[in-house]
Amino acid sequence: MPLVSFSDWRNFLKKHPNAHILQTAEWGELKSNFGWDVARVVSGENGIQILFRKLPLGLTVAYAPKPLSGFEQLFDEIDKVCRQKHAIFLKIEPDSWQDEAPDFNSKLLTISPHNIQPPRTIMVALVGGEDTLLARMKQKCRYNVRLAEKKGVTIRAWDDLDGFHRLMQITGGRDGFGVHALEYYRKAYSLFHPGGMAEILVAEFESRPLAALMVFALGTRAYYLYGASTDEERNRMPTYLLQWEALKWAKAHGCHEYDLWGVPDVDEAVLEAQFETRHDGLWGVYRFKRGFGGQVQRAAQALDKVYLPLLYKLYLWRMGNRE
Repeated sequence: MPLVSFSDWRNFLKKHPNAHILQTAEWGELKSNFGWDVARVVSGENGIQILFRKLPLGLTVAYAPKPLSGFEQLFDEIDKVCRQKHAIFLKIEPDSWQDEAPDFNSKLLTISPHNIQPPRTIMVALVGGEDTLLARMKQKCRYNVRLAEKKGVTIRAWDDLDGFHRLMQITGGRDGFGVHALEYYRKAYSLFHPGGMAEILVAEFESRPLAALMVFALGTRAYYLYGASTDEERNRMPTYLLQWEALKWAKAHGCHEYDLWGVPDVDEAVLEAQFETRHDGLWGVYRFKRGFGGQVQRAAQALDKVYLPLLYKLYLWRMGNRE
C-alpha cells in the first residue's frame, strides 16, 4: 500500500501548493499528538491524508478533511487502509463549494447528514491594495478599524502561547465554546510558524493584551482558525484592527483570499434578516465577520463511506439526539 511519511507527504504537496491547510503534513502531525492516527496515501499525482480517531475495541472513525481533487481515484487504497484500521466509516469533506460539488459514485460514497468543519463561511477577497480592501468593508467595520487606531490600540506578532491560551479560555467561558489545551496551541504554533504558515497577532493597549488570533496561510488561501478577546477596553474596538492586520498579513504572504471560518449554517438572506436580533450560537460571530466585506459561501456537504453499517447507524442515532 502506497503509504508515505511526514516528509514524503510534505514533498508531495509541493506539487500542490494550493492544498487546504487541513491536508498538510503539519496538520496531520498536530492531530496525531491528540488522539488521532494519520495515514497518507499517494499514488502517482493523487494523494490523501486520512485521520483515524481511536475508539474502544480497536475500532476507529476515519476522517479526511478537504482532500485534493482526484482522491476518488484512490478508493482501492483508501478502502485497504480504512479496513486495516477497523474504521466504522470514513467521512470526507471535499475541498469545494456547494455549487461546485463533484458528482460522486453513490456506490462509493453517500451524502452525510453531518459535517465536522463549519460548512458555511465568509471568504474575503484580498485582490487590490489596502484602500480597495477597506472600501469593500461595511462602513461601520471600516470606522471601527480606524477608531481602534485612534484610540491607541497596537498590533504585533506574539509568541506568548500561555497568554494566548488565557485569552482563549476567557473567550470560551464567555461565549460557551470549547477550548483546546495549552499544549494543542503550542504544538500548532511550533509546527506551522517556523515555515511561515502561521502567526499569532495580539492587539494591545498600553501593553495589555486585549485580543489575539492565530492566522494560517498556505498557497493562495489564508484561514482564521483561532481568535480570542478579553472584556476589557472593548470600546476601543481591538478585534477590528486585529482582523484588519491579519488580512494584511495574509496578503503579504501571497494569499488571494481569507477564510473567516464559520458562521451560522443558514442562507445569506436569513443571515442578513436576523443577525441584528439573534445572539445564540455563531450569530454574534456573523455580526462581526460580515463587516469585512467578504462573500458568504457554503462548502460541499460531507460524504461518508460506510464499512460497519450497524455501528454507523448507532453513530447517526447518537448524532441525531445531539441536534
